[in-house]
Amino acid sequence: MPDDRNVARALLDRQNRTYAEEAGITIADRPGPLYQLLVLTTLLSTRIRACVAVAAARELFAAGWRTPQAMEAASWQDRVDALGRGHYRRYDERTATMLGTGARLCLDRWHGDLRRMHKEADGDRAVLRRLLTEFPGIGPTGADIFLREVQAVWPDVRPYADRRTLAGARRLGLPANPGGLAGLVGEADFGRLASALVRVALGEESAGEVSRSAAAAR
Repeated sequence: MPDDRNVARALLDRQNRTYAEEAGITIADRPGPLYQLLVLTTLLSTRIRACVAVAAARELFAAGWRTPQAMEAASWQDRVDALGRGHYRRYDERTATMLGTGARLCLDRWHGDLRRMHKEADGDRAVLRRLLTEFPGIGPTGADIFLREVQAVWPDVRPYADRRTLAGARRLGLPANPGGLAGLVGEADFGRLASALVRVALGEESAGEVSRSAAAAR
């Protein structure tokens, strides 16, 4: 049987992009990318397939709404239309409203810069989770999504493995705890591993195929 490191490497070979990267976000500790991640988090927080949420985010960004100022300035109907182009139809009207309201909150509370939120939390994940859930449409699951993706550029959050990440780890027989998973890859790859494990948990990636790939690579 392949060891845990081989399984983690096989998974990363098959799924090497985070959801943020798939949405066209070049994650960085800067206001623009952090806000774009917030938008993607809002879209992923509804009961809709991740690929649809990613496609909708790409449409919003293609329309030029990569900052809270631009998102708020867009009309509600334009946001609805962009979401529709990404086939995000069931929740398009409600989500268009939440995006506008969330943009205004980002501007009012954090002056458009989520690094201020990070600084206020001062390394406390629980505080970060609470602050994130103040945004419309983002609950505990959404806070997990944001923190799972942002750990690539906020080292004090790492290693962050939410319940879906751990569910994927269990399906592959990997350690179902953040510390154990962190020991399988380098720090720079942990965020990608966490996202890849979510894909296993959601059935976007086959646990059996990953295991067979790992065994073949030995």
